[in-house]
Amino acid sequence: MIKITRDHVIYAFSRWDKPAAFAEPGQCVEFETYDCYQGMVLKEGSTFRDFDRRFGNPATGPLYIKGAMPGDTLKIEIWKLEVGPVGILDIGGSSGALKEAFAGKEPVIRRLSVKSGRIDYDGIDVPAKPMIGVIGVAPSGEPVGTLIPMNHGGNMDCTRIEEGATLYLPVSVEGALLSVGDFHAIMGEGEVANCGVEIEGRAVLKVDVLPQTGISWPVLENERQWITIAYGSSLDEAAQRAVEQMFYFLCRKMGLSETDAGMLLDMAGDLMICQIVNPQKTVRMEVPKWLVYAMQERNAS
Repeated sequence: MIKITRDHVIYAFSRWDKPAAFAEPGQCVEFETYDCYQGMVLKEGSTFRDFDRRFGNPATGPLYIKGAMPGDTLKIEIWKLEVGPVGILDIGGSSGALKEAFAGKEPVIRRLSVKSGRIDYDGIDVPAKPMIGVIGVAPSGEPVGTLIPMNHGGNMDCTRIEEGATLYLPVSVEGALLSVGDFHAIMGEGEVANCGVEIEGRAVLKVDVLPQTGISWPVLENERQWITIAYGSSLDEAAQRAVEQMFYFLCRKMGLSETDAGMLLDMAGDLMICQIVNPQKTVRMEVPKWLVYAMQERNAS
């Protein structure tokens, strides 16, 4: 198996990045990642004064996938997701819905033990729910920092990007240039106060190339759902984009009529906030697969 260690990190998704490794379509690749603070505050007693913000939110990569060309879609199956033994949970006055409540106060950092799928929060046993916060490919234009979500993926902070899910990303440059980072041992929907339990980890991904699909934004699937993930400078903008993208996905890719697609969204679509802590917000639209397929089958009969 190809392995990319965390010696190879980026801080912006860029078409000019030199690949850390090359893969054939259908191959599995292991990515080893730092936490979002690049391990700088893991040591007991360290503070954010020990953290160099130039090296925040590193992503491991990039991976060049042979044969991937602009207009194609990169299919990424998340086969395995493991997190490290210590997670960082912190809160302060820099971001999120509670920044005014914590304004002027010294940030609080807690280092939480993570073992056998459980998180120890001051003696309280919390089940872990590992996810990938940052995953994306290179955009065709200027570099985009790893803190920013856009149509190339990036810092989407979507809890559904977890083991067993499959993510589809639009390819904009030759080789796609996939990078991965910012794992969380657990994160609440919306990431409302500041962060999830930030943690290093290891992901095993299977990558494949779907030729000229016409998908120009992230699409995710799991056993139960189809999901579109969208960004915006406001929640309203991100929500509008997520709904429209799911609507067009259902019409153009799933073959539903505009009426069926719209009514499906009203009956069973769930609009969910991924995160509000970054300048660009992320929102997702979820629909149940069974209902999509039932409408397809009815229309085919």
